[in-house]
Amino acid sequence: MEETMTEIIGVRFKSGGKQYYFDPKGQQVEPGQGVIIETSRGLEYGECAQGNTMVEDEAVVQPLRSLVRIATQKDLDTVAKNREKEKKAFTICQDKIAAHGLDMKLVEVEYNFEGSKILFFFTSEGRVDFRALVKDLAGVFHARIELRQIGVRDEAKMLGGLGICGRPFCCAGFLDEFQPVSIKMAKTQNLSLNPTKISGTCGRLMCCLKYEQEAYEDAVRRMPKNESFVETPEGVGTISQVNLLKETVQVRLEDQPETPKCFHNCEICVVRNGKGKRPEGYVAPPPEELAKLRKVTPVEEPRSLAGSLDAALTSLGMAEPAAEEGGGEAGAGRRRRSRSRRGSGKPSGEAPAAEQQQPKQPAPPKQRPPKSDKPPKPAPQQQAAPPQQGEQGGAPAGEKKRPRRRYHRKPKGDKPQKPEA
Repeated sequence: MEETMTEIIGVRFKSGGKQYYFDPKGQQVEPGQGVIIETSRGLEYGECAQGNTMVEDEAVVQPLRSLVRIATQKDLDTVAKNREKEKKAFTICQDKIAAHGLDMKLVEVEYNFEGSKILFFFTSEGRVDFRALVKDLAGVFHARIELRQIGVRDEAKMLGGLGICGRPFCCAGFLDEFQPVSIKMAKTQNLSLNPTKISGTCGRLMCCLKYEQEAYEDAVRRMPKNESFVETPEGVGTISQVNLLKETVQVRLEDQPETPKCFHNCEICVVRNGKGKRPEGYVAPPPEELAKLRKVTPVEEPRSLAGSLDAALTSLGMAEPAAEEGGGEAGAGRRRRSRSRRGSGKPSGEAPAAEQQQPKQPAPPKQRPPKSDKPPKPAPQQQAAPPQQGEQGGAPAGEKKRPRRRYHRKPKGDKPQKPEA
């Protein structure tokens, strides 16, 4: 048998409220558009939350009421005027409640689209006789008056606010209907049973306890109970604590009862689930058999940072062979020596003799001379020596080191004298 489909649109009358289905009557409606709907209370203004959609007849509650029209600018002006009237009616009703001495708290006032009916929402701990109040309000507004008592959770949904998590109330944001919540959910999730920690602003248990309840119930079915007798890779013992989120257990081993060990759920074998006596005639398996229960995770080989960098450069075509790097360093050293020779103003034939006469010495530690004393002038023999490693342009060790430059600059001062033969 073929299933018949029905075209519907989803409409919300309040922000975060429940979504209702209506017949679009062939009109194309986009989400976010204002619409005028025929309801049991007359014409009402709502906002389209779901555009034209085909659904099965079983998902629709008959009779399906129809769409009157898409809201015009005149309809939007009427809605804005009704919002102003609601504020005035709220103040007047509060004064009337105080005058009659009624034990009730006014929460919200709502005008229908046509303005012929006013709905007052209030909360109270018990039953309230408000017949005299209805007569006074009808004489003031000259419209149908309806007072409706609601619960504290509905009050929080209407007023809105921020929860203890710092986010807006779930009921005022996206919850269409309230889900039943019990203290058993807090026990299953190992939460604190302190009412101030698991209760919302409305004073009832928080709605978010329902969100993860199914996941916790599934974990409880797979995890062993507390005080269960189990086998572990390090011996046999009793479970002292169960962590449902990590799926781990703390076990007091018979060999080491003072230091509980932590094991994953897949590393244990349950002998007795829950409290009770140890099974009669039970003999613990040998350590070799218990060691097979240990969970082995593959370990990746460590890679050095230099190797990873070389591999990345090689893939980009920017790396050079090691031999070329060595040759480049040697070439750089030869260029430094040739520059120092050109800066000294000596012919190339005399450079080896000068190098033989002046043996290479380690560079002395760099010291900053005092500001008042001038640095001593270098001796001629010191100028004839090739520049040491760490010095730039053959500058003496006592002189302040100049910043490194990209080009060679000849040293200033007297020309160095030729060394005596």
